[in-house]
Amino acid sequence: MKKVKSWKLMCVLMVAAMFVLGGCGNNNAAGNNNAAGTATPAPGAADSDAIATIKERGKLLVGVKYDTRLFGLKDPASGNVEGFDIDISRAIAKHILGDENAIELKEVTSKTRIPMLNNGEIDMVVATMTITEERKKEVDFSDVYFQAGQSLLVKKGSPITGLQDVTKETKILGSKGATSIKNIKEKVPGVTVLEFDNYQDAFSALKAGQGDALTTDDAILYGMASQDPGFEVVGEPFTDEPYGIAVQKGNSDVVQAINDTLDELKASGKYSTIYTKWIGKAPTK
Repeated sequence: MKKVKSWKLMCVLMVAAMFVLGGCGNNNAAGNNNAAGTATPAPGAADSDAIATIKERGKLLVGVKYDTRLFGLKDPASGNVEGFDIDISRAIAKHILGDENAIELKEVTSKTRIPMLNNGEIDMVVATMTITEERKKEVDFSDVYFQAGQSLLVKKGSPITGLQDVTKETKILGSKGATSIKNIKEKVPGVTVLEFDNYQDAFSALKAGQGDALTTDDAILYGMASQDPGFEVVGEPFTDEPYGIAVQKGNSDVVQAINDTLDELKASGKYSTIYTKWIGKAPTK
C-alpha cells in the first residue's frame, strides 16, 4: 500500500516539476528574444550600437578616395581632400555628431575599401562605390546617393568613339577591384585589361600610351578629362552604376543615419547645391 502511495506521490511531483520548468523555459525564451532583438522592431528602429560607438569616440571615420577628381582628391600642396564624396561625408558627420568637422578621412581604393571597413578601420565607405548584389553579401548599403554610368576615356582623335569600337585587340586600363573591369570583360569577351592600384595611375598609363582607353564611371572620367584637354569621354554610358555608402553588415543604425542625412540634404536643396558645385550641373532626379 505504501509503495502505491509513494508511486502516486512521485508522479504528482514529476508533473509539477514539468510545469515549473516549462514556465521558466518560456520566460527565458522571451527574454532571449528581446535581448537578441528578434522581436519585430518599430519602424526605423536600430538593431546595432554602432552610432553609440561613434558618438563616444567623438568623430566619424570615413574611407574616401584621394585620387578621384570631383569626388575625392587630395591637394598635395595643402594636404586637404576635397570633392563630392567629402561634402556628403561632412554632412553625415554633422547629422550624427553635430559638427561637420568631427570627421577623420582615411584613404581607400577600390581594392582596399571593403577590407578596411570590415576590419574596423573606418565606419563607412563614401568612395564612388557601386551597389551590387555581390557586394551586398559583404556590406550593407545606404540608399543611392549618386547615379553614374560606365564609359570610356580616350586621347582626342582616337578611333575609339564608343563601346562599339572596342575589340579583343584593344588595351583597356582600369582600377583593381572596380566593377568596371568585370563589366568591360563581359561586354567585350577576350579584351585585354591592364589593372592599376588607383585611377591616377591608370590615367598616367593612358597618357604614356600603355593602353587605348581607360574605363570607369563617366563621372570619374569627366574629372580626369578636366585635368588634360587632350583627352575626352566618348560614347554613351553602357552600364547603370548607382553609388551607395557602405557600412558593416548589421549596422542598421548607421544606414538609417545616412539615409536620414540624404533625405534632409535633398529636402533642403543642399544636395543639389553640392552636386552642381562638383559635377557642374543640377541632378536630373
